[in-house]
Amino acid sequence: MTTALVTHPACLNHVPPPGHPERPARLAEVLKALDAPEFGPLLRKEAPKADREALVRVHDGDFVDELLEAMPSSGYMQVDSDTIASPGTAEAILRGAGAVLLAIDMVMAGEANHVFCAVRPPGHHATPERAMGFCFFNNIAIGAQYARAKHGLRRVAVVDFDVHHGNGTQDAFSFNPELFYASTHQSPLYPGTGMREETGVAHNIVNAPLSPGAGGPEFRRAFEREILPALRRFNPELIMISAGFDAHRDDPLAQLRLDESDYAWATGQLCAVAKETAQSRVVSTLEGGYDLEATAASAAAHVRALMAA
Repeated sequence: MTTALVTHPACLNHVPPPGHPERPARLAEVLKALDAPEFGPLLRKEAPKADREALVRVHDGDFVDELLEAMPSSGYMQVDSDTIASPGTAEAILRGAGAVLLAIDMVMAGEANHVFCAVRPPGHHATPERAMGFCFFNNIAIGAQYARAKHGLRRVAVVDFDVHHGNGTQDAFSFNPELFYASTHQSPLYPGTGMREETGVAHNIVNAPLSPGAGGPEFRRAFEREILPALRRFNPELIMISAGFDAHRDDPLAQLRLDESDYAWATGQLCAVAKETAQSRVVSTLEGGYDLEATAASAAAHVRALMAA
């Protein structure tokens, strides 16, 4: 089994104002951790830019054009209270989406079985018509639709273990029974979505909210009882992971209590389903995670599990 890492230096050039939690150091620390000798076997690739055709499979065309045209050449452009663009943001968001597209091409060609996209800013809060929650374009949803349009896949699944519910991905998937979205997340917490009752047009949405203070046992139980059975019933041809590491016990933005072993376990479980249904094809992309040490260690555990699967 070959595991690949896709990233690009431009993803470090999205620089929100000082004090913003979604800072370049998040990715820098992840990449530093993945430079350790144990990760030497990774196949490393640079992310291309996503083209407009890929973006508008998920996002409204006017939204895409207006967002890119509004990007600043100096200073900042505030999209909402916590989503702020800098002069490097435009390339970063195009490379972030492009990384996922390349990763899909790689797993479909058999060049790699598992791919981790180390990119920022994150994407899972971006809805088809709105940037929000640190997110501009929804990288994982763009990738799912690309896999269907360019590679002829029908059933694509996204599993999201970020501490925040991926409302944008759910919005993009809810009315398409050939797309599956499952999420563990803290509730109540931003953005206030992700109730169990939100099940999509064909029970293709599975939300497993966790109470503040929940830890590994509750997280694993949600996977075993809710997410993994539904994922197997969906029988995906590709599994994608929104890999946010802000449910870690050390993260400052929430109150779940996972650790690196929980992320490694979940990754292994998802790879096992992919082996059963999807020819081992797994594409993962970085979402949240705001304690630098915890995020780097968790990402390393995640990639180590991808390599071991």
